[in-house]
Amino acid sequence: MSPEHSGRTLFLVAAASLLCMSPWFSGTVVLPQLEQLWGAGIGLSAWLTMAVQLGFVAGGLISALFNLPDRFSAPRVFVVSSVGAAAVNAIFAAVAAEQPYTALAMRFLTGAFLAGVYPPGMKILAGWFRDPAQGGAGGRGTALGVLVGALTVGKALPHGVFAVTDLPWREVVLSGSVFALAGAALIGLGVKEGPYAAPQPPVDFHQIREVFRNRGSRLANFGYFGHMWELYSMWGWVALLLAASALRPAAAGSGSATGTPTHEVAWWAFAAIAAGGAGCVWAGRAADAGEAVSLEARVARRARVTIVAMAVSGACCLLAALLFQHFWLLVVICLVWGAAVVADSAQFSTIVSAMSDRRYVGTALTVQTAIGFLLTVVSLRVIGAIGTTYGWDWAAASMAVGPALGIVAMWRLAGNR
Repeated sequence: MSPEHSGRTLFLVAAASLLCMSPWFSGTVVLPQLEQLWGAGIGLSAWLTMAVQLGFVAGGLISALFNLPDRFSAPRVFVVSSVGAAAVNAIFAAVAAEQPYTALAMRFLTGAFLAGVYPPGMKILAGWFRDPAQGGAGGRGTALGVLVGALTVGKALPHGVFAVTDLPWREVVLSGSVFALAGAALIGLGVKEGPYAAPQPPVDFHQIREVFRNRGSRLANFGYFGHMWELYSMWGWVALLLAASALRPAAAGSGSATGTPTHEVAWWAFAAIAAGGAGCVWAGRAADAGEAVSLEARVARRARVTIVAMAVSGACCLLAALLFQHFWLLVVICLVWGAAVVADSAQFSTIVSAMSDRRYVGTALTVQTAIGFLLTVVSLRVIGAIGTTYGWDWAAASMAVGPALGIVAMWRLAGNR
């Protein structure tokens, strides 16, 4: 296998993932318009985002239970799932105005199909790249960092489309379907399994339990769960956080107003989320830096990278609360926050992939992401309730709980008892 082949695969998988993840927040970005059409408050509207999370969890758990990412070709699973996500996202655009509960069901199915995009994308790259301690092409941490960076920008795409165009809300949503179909075409036409891909194993229901029996994998998962408490709360509510700050003191002072994000605010929300792409690449390179060492030493290095990222993002949670009344300072904080909040994500997955049975890497990654996304359903609802009841400054501060707990787990994994 030549480096050119692995580099080409990384480019295609990252580009496809960027495009295919765009339906994720296509409902969230048009939330203010749907609130007006439905005559509903943020309680019902929050389910536009949470339904995707729940769908992802359901799809991920079914996938993990039957070892689907390992029993079938990962590129094929990616393509089928992307087309499915594009289809149900388009149905959402067609029915959302008149049928809110059908719309929520379509958001659930969007998440379920996207569970066949994210973990299989990681598994494809795990088949082309290995950890430096294991030899092989490049570094798996850098490759997965690039992938998660692309996923991050993809999730920000709807904010970007809304910010730079005057398209009606339905067309903003439909753009996600178009992007997803384009991503499916990239994988279907240009990507195949890598030389390090394991042979397709039999169904083993015990593999879900095995993910938590290994101490290193268990601590990496606990660190990931703390990271996820903050990540999707930040992504899901950053536009309303910025809008509430921009509207002070007339509307945001009461803590109950959500406001309607302007194109300017939508642009800054896009920039804050998309900044994570740079953070992911930095973390991957930092974790893979240096000569090849033992797997244990490499895992400890990756754990230290996640600690740095979570320390920065946790500090940004608190700074966002303290400087909430100063919009432009808040914008700067959100840009740094967006770069740090997702920077460590790929490193959790890299640790788990390196410490799992290579035949069931896809299952291990799917279990990790499914449980992590289940936690985000709780955090999104809790943070949203805090924001609308007590103010978005308090909501920002409460996100810091996640990285604080995550740091404890990764500190132990790095060898500090």
